[in-house]
Amino acid sequence: MVAGEQSVRVPLTRERVLQEAVSLVDESGMDALTMRRLGQRLGVEAMSLYNHVSNKSDLLDGMADLVSAEFAVPVPGGNWRHELRRAASSAHQVLLRHPWAGPLLESQSNPGPARLRYLNGFVGVLVESGLPMQATYHAVLTLDSYIYGYALQEAAAPVPPDQAAQAAESFAARVPPA
Repeated sequence: MVAGEQSVRVPLTRERVLQEAVSLVDESGMDALTMRRLGQRLGVEAMSLYNHVSNKSDLLDGMADLVSAEFAVPVPGGNWRHELRRAASSAHQVLLRHPWAGPLLESQSNPGPARLRYLNGFVGVLVESGLPMQATYHAVLTLDSYIYGYALQEAAAPVPPDQAAQAAESFAARVPPA
């Protein structure tokens, strides 16, 4: 810094705290997330974070909603299969970028606005397609479980696309024919 210049401090906001928490966990894993470490990354004391998040649970809920906001939301009015596939593929890609997020989203008891918007999109598309509400409920749970479970398995044992055929052959060779 040149003499006479003042450093410009970026104000701390809830959004900035959540984004930095997501970046920290993307880089170092969920175990690395502490309020102290997050404060250090933001250049503030950990106690300053509590002006923007109530507690660690609120931080995790906010992180989950920030990730959910990256999901494409199914839109009623079109081809329901296309909409569900588009949304599921989008969620899958997001969960591969944030492999820690699936278990967090599935364990949430307080889904945020982005997560609710995503789920509401699924419900709207399925109900509009003629599925009864009880079947819609089960379909949303099934789709959600499939998306999160598949992304979790894929993150645990990643196979580059150019090696998928070879991996499938190797897997098939280990499965008894009976």
